[in-house]
Amino acid sequence: MTDVVTAPDGVPRCPWGMESEKMADYRVYHDSEWGRPVHGDDALFERMCLEAFQSGLSWITILRRREGFRTAFADFRIAEVARFTDEDAARLLADPGIIRTRAKIAAAINNAQVAAALAPGELDGLIWSYAPDRDGRPVPRRITDVQPTTPESTALAKDLKKRGFRFVGPTTAYAMMQACGLVNDHLAGCHARAAAEAAAR
Repeated sequence: MTDVVTAPDGVPRCPWGMESEKMADYRVYHDSEWGRPVHGDDALFERMCLEAFQSGLSWITILRRREGFRTAFADFRIAEVARFTDEDAARLLADPGIIRTRAKIAAAINNAQVAAALAPGELDGLIWSYAPDRDGRPVPRRITDVQPTTPESTALAKDLKKRGFRFVGPTTAYAMMQACGLVNDHLAGCHARAAAEAAAR
């Protein structure tokens, strides 16, 4: 038994990727991005920030503002965001293209400053060092098989916080791990699972 749903287009997907036509962008994200490996300090910093901004909200809210976030946060180039000033923070608080939460904006700037102090490639290496053994993980069949946190996400969150990163609790860390392909949580039978697995290998 699996929770995979076959869409009108005949393609089997995880239930959350089989939304109404009004959420076709969500389906595209499920099919072509979620679960695929992401590497690079700036790219991972972007995902870390977006998952933090998503906390307490639906992911579609963030997805539809992603271009606004990229414009507001200098395409998430760590070196540039690390130089943001109080004036930049005020600008962000007034920007309707993003989620205007003071604590999350402050965390993004702080996290850029922490990441900027790392050696090139160090953030990538740090995050990916917590990727579990792919061969040792059972393939999820039901939505309930996918838990919101794992021992690896808890350990990653603890390590990031120890280094000074903010808004990176175990749940946020695991959402980032799922989105960036450290784990493959597409359900058994979902057409995107094999593609994500092939990309990882």
